[in-house]
Amino acid sequence: MVADKGKKVRVDAKNEELVDGELVLSIEKLQEIQDELEKINEEASDKVLEIEQKYNEVRKPVYEKRNEIIKSIPDFWLTAFLSHPALGDLLNEEDQKVFKYLDSLEVEDSKDVKSGYSITLNFRPNPYFEDAKLVKTFTFLDEGSTKVTATPIKWKEGMGLPNGVTHEKKGNKRPIIDESFFQWFSENQKEGLEDTTDEIAEIIKEDLWPNPLTYFNDDADEVDDDEDEIETKNSHRGFEVDVDDEDEDEDDDDEEEDDDEEDGEEDDGK
Repeated sequence: MVADKGKKVRVDAKNEELVDGELVLSIEKLQEIQDELEKINEEASDKVLEIEQKYNEVRKPVYEKRNEIIKSIPDFWLTAFLSHPALGDLLNEEDQKVFKYLDSLEVEDSKDVKSGYSITLNFRPNPYFEDAKLVKTFTFLDEGSTKVTATPIKWKEGMGLPNGVTHEKKGNKRPIIDESFFQWFSENQKEGLEDTTDEIAEIIKEDLWPNPLTYFNDDADEVDDDEDEIETKNSHRGFEVDVDDEDEDEDDDDEEEDDDEEDGEEDDGK
């Protein structure tokens, strides 16, 4: 009996070695498959970038045509920003006054697409700053950090940001604010933003820029909803008259007139 137990132990150890060897072999084969998939994914990414580069050029004249039409619509970009659920709170009252002079907004990827992008704001002559064009650029560096540069805003006297980012002049400045679009635009003018994503820039690039009409129309839809709500309230207060009820009332009046005429004829006959 003792000899049998010893034999069983040796057999189990041999089986374990066999299983371990098969497991290692399976893992090695699996790694080879994953390496092959990774290579395919890299090739696919390169192809996607090539296609994106091609269609960025195709989109350019269409975006330019869109910008020309937008220029003819008063306060288009101001309305689109204010209607956006994430960007609306970024524009304070002073920003909104400046945005009335915003002529066009453009987002452009770098030539190779993966190196970064820029956001450009083109303004008509205005009483707030000297610049006609403001550009904020995001460059993705090889080590994983992001270089952010922005046009220094040349504020006119008394119009600079209260935190002194660009304007250090005695006298009155714009009112102190907690949040401002131009404060966001002016910040991070330095290198080395590691593992940081500019959420506002991403929203403008990926959400607002592709179809700003969606958010411009949202504002118009809100006006329509308000009008519908007023009509509903009026109907509940009795201001709305049912057409069918009017017709029934007219029919009742006609029947009463006919009855009166018949009574009059009977009296004449007597």
